[in-house]
Amino acid sequence: MDNKEILLSARDLKVHFKINKHILPSKRKVVKAVDGIDLDVYRGETLGVVGESGCGKSTLARALLRLIEPTDGELHWKGENMRALGKNALAQRRREFQMVFQDPSACLNPRLTISECIAEPLLTHEPQLSRKEVEARVIAMMDKVGLLASQRNRYPHEFSGGQCQRVGIARALILKPDLIVCDEPVSALDVSIQAQVINLLDDLKQEMGLTLVMIAHDLSVVRHISDRVMVMYLGKPMEVGAYNKVFDDAQHPYTKALLSAVPIAHPTLARNRDIQLLPGDLPSPINPPSGCVFRTRCPSATPVCGQQKPTRSGQPDHHIFCTHTLLGSPSL
Repeated sequence: MDNKEILLSARDLKVHFKINKHILPSKRKVVKAVDGIDLDVYRGETLGVVGESGCGKSTLARALLRLIEPTDGELHWKGENMRALGKNALAQRRREFQMVFQDPSACLNPRLTISECIAEPLLTHEPQLSRKEVEARVIAMMDKVGLLASQRNRYPHEFSGGQCQRVGIARALILKPDLIVCDEPVSALDVSIQAQVINLLDDLKQEMGLTLVMIAHDLSVVRHISDRVMVMYLGKPMEVGAYNKVFDDAQHPYTKALLSAVPIAHPTLARNRDIQLLPGDLPSPINPPSGCVFRTRCPSATPVCGQQKPTRSGQPDHHIFCTHTLLGSPSL
């Protein structure tokens, strides 16, 4: 993808939260939610970010758009240093990147009609529009996301979860942004509705030339829509590559474990497959393991994994972060 435009770029991005302010440095506790992420998001692609709950995906999503401030690292939007932008300059850039949140009901003002919810970004960024122009834009966007114009004066509580998520998508798209970050947009929805929303996002991406960052813990979701995939664990990347490389030729033990847990509709195949259960629970991000953060649950861990931090290796379109596993080597 060297010949494609990089919209969003992060280097060694970190988000640490201080949970106490003890006078002694040794007693201070810090949650390392995101701890050294490198990524590039190219124009027109969908980057899927996956991992189990608590691995830092949602924190990363918010940090990429500066909804929370990164603790350290570089963050660039179209080559411009986002971390150097002041409040007013950042507010002007907000029309170029938007977010779809996990809980559609919680991000909509219950006192506003859905028409008013969708129109809010227009009133902020394009105040010169007349009332009729705003209404026309809202109706057109409602049609794009599968909502009826006759529903525009209803309130969020009158809609199902799937419909509220369509309202959230319409609100994010009303300014015609270049990038949409979707933070687990279907995890709170029924399975049948999940497929409808994912297909809607994919269709809108093609129709409007969008770039997507899709956050999910369900690999089947990102497999359907992603061009590239990054697998996260405890705030760090484990494997990054083209979706077919990651799904068809997974190299990292964590990726393999996630893939083995993806539900299969065929009953015979489901009974006979080998599910790789990971022992134990996700370690605390306050006190992550030394060396490789995955080593405490890795079936292939060796003593060297606790002494050395993983380095990136692999091919241009497929990277793995592991102390002793290299692409092309026999599976561990």
